[in-house]
This record gives sequence, structure tokens and C-alpha cells, in this order.
Amino acid sequence: MLVPFEELLPQSKLWVYQTNRVFTKAEKEIIEAAANAFCEQWLAHGHPLKTSFKLLHDHFVVLAVDQSESGASGCSIDGSVRMLKELQAALGIDFFDRSTIAFLVDEKIMLYKVNELRGLFAEGILTGESQAFNNAMSSKADFENTWLTSVNHNWLSKYIPKKERV
Repeated sequence: MLVPFEELLPQSKLWVYQTNRVFTKAEKEIIEAAANAFCEQWLAHGHPLKTSFKLLHDHFVVLAVDQSESGASGCSIDGSVRMLKELQAALGIDFFDRSTIAFLVDEKIMLYKVNELRGLFAEGILTGESQAFNNAMSSKADFENTWLTSVNHNWLSKYIPKKERV
């Protein structure tokens, strides 16, 4: 059953999917309708799950499940992935490319390949203070507290030249 995101408990299980490009207004409406329909009927072993989603920055789909009453099973999680893969095929948007990291630069999402990061830090295009999205969140609380943080405070700090690390 779909509930407002704000009503989910902090320990709710959460998945962040980043797209390889900005989605258009029309695509956003399609993604929102599909996520809404999916969350309304999301079940685990026949039991309705308390779920929600958010579309953020025209680049991210966030799905969440309150597992306090009934937990998401492997099959139910597969269902969410299937829904996104269907959207991916229909819209030509990649939701599963983990080789690209999103940064917030001057209020704009910038996507950089992981294999480019050392050079971007060395050139000063990115710094330890650059704001990056950490999509490896597993709970709503983590998402709300540490999804967007400076590189100095997340796993990307390993790409900062040693002389510049804090």
C-alpha cells in the first residue's frame, strides 16, 4: 500500500536508482505513474507492504518499504527491479549504471564516470568539499542524513589526492 514518504519509519528499507540522464517532464509522469501503481500493489508473500517512492532532481528514483509489519522478500524486490527494467526499455533511461557518480554542482546534477574521478580531483574540478550523492543507502534514516554529503565524508574520498585529504 502506498503511503506518503514522510510516514515511513526511519529504519524503512530503501533503494536509490540513479538515471544516466535527466528525465523529461513526460518521462517523469510515466515513471511516477508506474511507481505509484507498483507501490499500491507491492506484496511480499501475499501480504501488502507499506511502501513509498520519490522522484528527485529528475535523476533519481527512490523506493522504500516499511518492514516493521512485513518485510520485502527477494521476490518482491525482484518485482521492483522488473518494473524499473520495463521503464528502462520503454524510455531508454538506464537505472542500473553503477559506473557513474552524481554530484551537485551549482544546483545542477553532474554525472562523472568513476574512472574519471582521480583526474577530476587532480585538476581541481572536484574537491573534497564537492557534494556527491551516495546511492548505497539502505535505510530511510541514512538517506535523509547522508545521501548528499561532501566527498570528504563519504567513500569517494579515496579519489582525492593524498596531499589534499582532510
